[in-house]
Amino acid sequence: MDKFAWQDGVAFVAGLVALLAPNLWGDDAGEQPLMVLGALLALAGLYALLGAPGPTAWTTTAFALLIFVSPWAFGFTGSDAAAWTAWIVGAVATIVGLWGATQVRGRTPAAP
Repeated sequence: MDKFAWQDGVAFVAGLVALLAPNLWGDDAGEQPLMVLGALLALAGLYALLGAPGPTAWTTTAFALLIFVSPWAFGFTGSDAAAWTAWIVGAVATIVGLWGATQVRGRTPAAP
């Protein structure tokens, strides 16, 4: 099992927020994309937290970036709660994911 990386914990929590937040709103704007992408981000973060082989840090970052662009892609920019949740969760998880991915790349040993 690899050393615990706080970036994986942030990805897991951000995914849970995107997954559960649509249940708190009065309308269903952006519910499906946020729940699907949030579940994927939470699973990627959970796999990384458990040290299981699975999605890389770049995959987690890609899920976070998809959450960030989802209001434009799925047309729910007019719903403030859904759109701002996607933008904040996506931005935080993307920034942290990029940080984690570049640190993993920096720890990779050089080829012989």
